Amino acid sequence: MKILTVLGARPQFVKAAVVSRALRANGPALVEILVHTGQHYDADMSRVFFDELTIPHPDYNLGIGGGTHGRNTGRMLERIEAVLIAERPDWVLVYGDTDSTLAGALAAVKLQIPVAHIEAGLRSFNRRMPEEINRVLTDHAADLLFTPTNTATRNLADEGIEEDKVRQTGDVMYDAALYYGARAKRCSRILELLGLAPRRYLLATVHRTENTDDPVRLRRILAGLATSGLPIILPLHPRTRKRLAAFGLEPPPTVRSVEPVGYLDMMMLEKNSALIVTDSGGVQKEAYFHQVPCLTLREETEWVELVRAGANRLVGTDPEMIANELEKGVRDDWTFGMDLYGNGDAAKRISDILSRECTASPVS
Repeated sequence: MKILTVLGARPQFVKAAVVSRALRANGPALVEILVHTGQHYDADMSRVFFDELTIPHPDYNLGIGGGTHGRNTGRMLERIEAVLIAERPDWVLVYGDTDSTLAGALAAVKLQIPVAHIEAGLRSFNRRMPEEINRVLTDHAADLLFTPTNTATRNLADEGIEEDKVRQTGDVMYDAALYYGARAKRCSRILELLGLAPRRYLLATVHRTENTDDPVRLRRILAGLATSGLPIILPLHPRTRKRLAAFGLEPPPTVRSVEPVGYLDMMMLEKNSALIVTDSGGVQKEAYFHQVPCLTLREETEWVELVRAGANRLVGTDPEMIANELEKGVRDDWTFGMDLYGNGDAAKRISDILSRECTASPVS
């Protein structure tokens, strides 16, 4: 039995690390073929994650990245189709909501190969976001939909997706946080390298298109961060760095920009920060797993349960709101519970389901 996994962006590498390990644990009868589209083509944003997370290096690296959404998706679709024809997998496995996700799903369904989608059912209800379009289309094309939360499962039911296609397994990112958190504590030296003391700094990430490609929004975010009473560490995404230069903007004195860091170093920065400010869906969840307060630089989030639970606050890009919440956030009492995303066994549950499905309905 053969599963072909399509990856392309940093969060997908993290999720695949735990799922690929679980698939390998099911024995040699189940073979996984890894296809890296190259969507994150910078070595610091992709190859380092395969090394750090002990994921087998890709069987195929398509080298596609750096173009527009439409151009990238089209090129990925063509190249993934060729791989599928050559490999003839029993299932195609995709993660999350990137262009790679949609291209992998479309290439598979056009060849009548079943598709499994991990992290299905998420909705921000903002159709201006490319990620929202990707996740909706992928969900409606998929044959198996692995949801991380009750909210995600309800979203799929509301859209009329057949109940027998949906499996609520919990969140593989929680699996990763449990497994790699201990490893990061043993291996990472990022706090010492940056001269940081636990809880004496904030951590920020800014990478979403709607924030980085709009000079007004990006300027407003920087203005809000300028008010922080604690230093802010900002691992600078390559796209954000380019946009700052193009718009003639510089981080304020309160912000210390650093090169992108590996997953283990990022986990240590998250675990030890006093507060996290981000527009990343994955970092929102990781903040919750590590019980660190989080401010989200968006008007909505697909992780609505975090806001409802009091572990996450939406601040958008209003400088005054960001400033107020930065001040309040480091001294307020925040609410955390660890039961929103399953029990940390999502990867095993997904692997077991896929193993049964491959056995039951192999490709002829």
